[in-house]
Amino acid sequence: MNKALIVIDYTNDFIADNGALTVGEPGQKIESAILEKVNQFHQEQEFIVYAVDIHEENDPMHPETNLYPPHNIRQTKGRELYGKVKDQYDMIKQKSHVVWLDKTRYSAFVGTNLDLILRERGINEVHLVGDVTDICVLHTAVYAYSLGYKITIYKEAVASFDQVGHEWALRHFENALGATIK
Repeated sequence: MNKALIVIDYTNDFIADNGALTVGEPGQKIESAILEKVNQFHQEQEFIVYAVDIHEENDPMHPETNLYPPHNIRQTKGRELYGKVKDQYDMIKQKSHVVWLDKTRYSAFVGTNLDLILRERGINEVHLVGDVTDICVLHTAVYAYSLGYKITIYKEAVASFDQVGHEWALRHFENALGATIK
């Protein structure tokens, strides 16, 4: 095991039609690609991290408070994984190669022990899926790059609110971070 799949923020608030900060249809369209990647990594016994945004209700100190409506509030349905990704997680969550990671910033590495978890397992390669391509996926990729990880992004398994931002981020992953785009 030297690689990890990181499933970023695939929650009801980001994906469901009535989500608090929804990507909507573009996010819903990537569900099967995410399921396919999770299934592949699970079958190969490779490490899988569900990196999920968490916020406290009415937190005036969080930097996103002034940027976005409240979303992914602790212990709400909005913070639960979306659709079949939740069903799949529920089936594999007890496995030793599957980890849930609460994150409070765009990057899954900032303010978490993700780097330590990966290094302890000898992981030097991260594969990213989820949303939002040009926000949380981007910031996770930038930190992964800075920490020396090899990066793969699955273009059919990431989505954004903004198609222009999505396409820019895909170019940035490849051109500025040396990521493999599949």
